[in-house]
Amino acid sequence: MHVSRRDFMAEALAEARAAAERGEVPVGALIVRDGVVLARAGNRTRELNDPTAHAEILAIRQACAETGSERLTGADLYVTLEPCAMCAAAISFARLRRLYYGARDPKGGAVESGGRFFTQPTCHHAPEVYDGLAESEAASLLRSFFAERRS
Repeated sequence: MHVSRRDFMAEALAEARAAAERGEVPVGALIVRDGVVLARAGNRTRELNDPTAHAEILAIRQACAETGSERLTGADLYVTLEPCAMCAAAISFARLRRLYYGARDPKGGAVESGGRFFTQPTCHHAPEVYDGLAESEAASLLRSFFAERRS
């Protein structure tokens, strides 16, 4: 059975929806290597009282524990929202091969928005970056979440 990038992003979106149900900002992440899911996570900053508990960080921690290595060479990260500077740095340090993300984050993103972390001379490793995967679904999930909070 062939699993596509869209299928993996659908799983990341499911993690984002689960985060929203927990009252967290709906961001979900999945790490895959050779077609096998190594880790999946959604934001847990409020639940864990931890500002570093972003979906990407939690997924990287899980995948490193699963593989017994601090490097995730050959692995790909699927995340529903453009990573922030903290997460971009972790992606670089983990040596992830590819980053696929859904919605852009003009306020907090650091890949195509803001500081463009991977283009900086101090960045030791930059993944291949593919944006806009399931972008409308990811953006809609975020818009709905914040609209509910405002009303």
